[in-house]
This record gives sequence, structure tokens and C-alpha cells, in this order.
Amino acid sequence: MTDITIQNFEQELIAESMRQPVLLDIWAPWCGPCRTLGPLLEKLEVAYAGRFKLAKLDSDDQPEIAGQLSQAFGVRSIPFCVLFVQGQPVDGFVGAQPEAQIREFLDRHVPSAQEAQAEEEHEEAQALAAQGDPGAALERLLATIANDPDNDTVRCDVVKLLLQRGQVALARQAWEPMAAKAQFDARIAALGHWLDASEKAATARGADALAAAIAANKRDFEARFELAQTHLAAGRFTQAMDELLEILMRDKAWNGELARKAYVAILELMAKPAPKPAAEAKKGTLEVTGKADTVPADPVVDQYRRKLSMALF
Repeated sequence: MTDITIQNFEQELIAESMRQPVLLDIWAPWCGPCRTLGPLLEKLEVAYAGRFKLAKLDSDDQPEIAGQLSQAFGVRSIPFCVLFVQGQPVDGFVGAQPEAQIREFLDRHVPSAQEAQAEEEHEEAQALAAQGDPGAALERLLATIANDPDNDTVRCDVVKLLLQRGQVALARQAWEPMAAKAQFDARIAALGHWLDASEKAATARGADALAAAIAANKRDFEARFELAQTHLAAGRFTQAMDELLEILMRDKAWNGELARKAYVAILELMAKPAPKPAAEAKKGTLEVTGKADTVPADPVVDQYRRKLSMALF
């Protein structure tokens, strides 16, 4: 539990909610219902074992913050609680609610124990990969998948690491349980393109043979696409897109727009993951709004998006 002040508001509430949900309890020492609710929230913070963090704001000690929040949320009484997720207020309640009702409120927004464990293991695996130990990262991710086989976020990272390590057959096995979702999920579809390229690379013509074929006929799109596939299989994303652009500039609709689809898939593979969406407030609860998070721009991705736009339009 953390006491919020004007000095730590940004760090302990907004920034902390990027890591885990934070429930802000706005109270006052003279408020009887506040004295009832406070200990119950502290008990639930312990019971939920790190799945959310409790923050408390004394409206008497911090009238500026309390006044701004009251005005923003249209609430004139205390206690009132607001849940922050990913830097945004997403839901809330007013008054000293019974424990069962508060648990129901939390369970709408707070990850389950299994989800929380999977998220922790995922973060550990990402740290291991960033430290240059992809083998240990993969081992951690595979253990997570064994316990949570429907976790597509982790499964996508498994497929990506396996492809980076050249373990194509295992990557295909890991990807197949998500295959039906490819038409609805851009990242799953993108990994499918990478998989296809990696499987075909084993029997692709050599670079010299492909270059000769293209030099002899600039419209030999089969050869140019085959070259793009070999680049993609090896993780040379920009080189692959350069070859695909050559096709698009000559024939946008070639082979059912296959060049465009492959190009878009590579952009997806290069893009940073979007922030997790904040849960929507339920009908009848406190409606609040917050600042939306954005993904930091990648100049290379932006450059190749512009190139695609110019080629298509």
C-alpha cells in the first residue's frame, strides 16, 4: 500500500499502473465508511498477492489532487475508488462496498493468478532474451506455454525465438494451435508468413541464380519473390521488403497481392507491440477517461510504411 502525494502521484500511480493495476482509495480520517473500507482493501491487496496494488489518497492532506479527481470523475463523496490500468483510469466505485462486491469489481480488471504468473514468466523470458540468452528465454517461455497453452502472446514469442534459432519444424508445431486465428490477428498471420518463408528457403535457388534470373527479366516476379523469401527466412527484413517493393511497383495485384501481404507481414514483425488495452468500464460504474498510450515510433518501420504507401497509391 502506498500513500499518494502530489510529489509521487506520477510515479506511484500513473507509472506504476503501467506495470500492474493500481486501485486508488480516496478517503479522509473523519469519514466513517472510509475507516470501514480501508482495512478491507488492505486485506484484499494481500489476498490478491501482487495482482493489484493499493494506493491511498488522504483528501484532507492532498486537497488539490482530491479536488481535481472529484471534478474529473463527477464524484462529490468519499470514499471513492478508481482503478488505473496502463496509465489510465478504467473503472471505479463509490462508498464502502461489501467484500464480495469489491472482489467482483477487481476480477473484472485484475489478471487471474494463472495470468499473473504467466505474465511474470513472460517478462523474465523477455529479460533473458534482451541479455543475450535466447536459450534460457525459450526454456522459460515453453514452461509458461505448458501451464497456459492458450496464451497466444507467449506462444508468438516462442515461435519467433524458434525461427530466430533456425528451429523451423518446432516453430511450425508451436504456431499450428494459433493457425485458425491468423485471419483475425496480424501478429499470428505475420509469423505464418515468416514460417512459410523459412520452410521454402531450404529448397530455394541460390542468391546468384536468383540474381541472374532477375537481371535477365525484371518482371520475373517468381524469382524476385523467392529472393525476398530467403531474406525473410534469414531475418533480413528490410532486404526482403526492398525486393517486394520491386514487385509492387510493377504489379500491385501479382499472385493475389501476395507481395503486398508479405510486405505488411514484415512490417508487423518489425513493429513494437502495442500497449495492452485497458479494460472498459462496465455499465453502471464510475465512468472515467484517461490519456491513451502510444507506441514509440520506429524510423525504419515508418520509412518502409511510406514506401509501401507510395508504391500502392
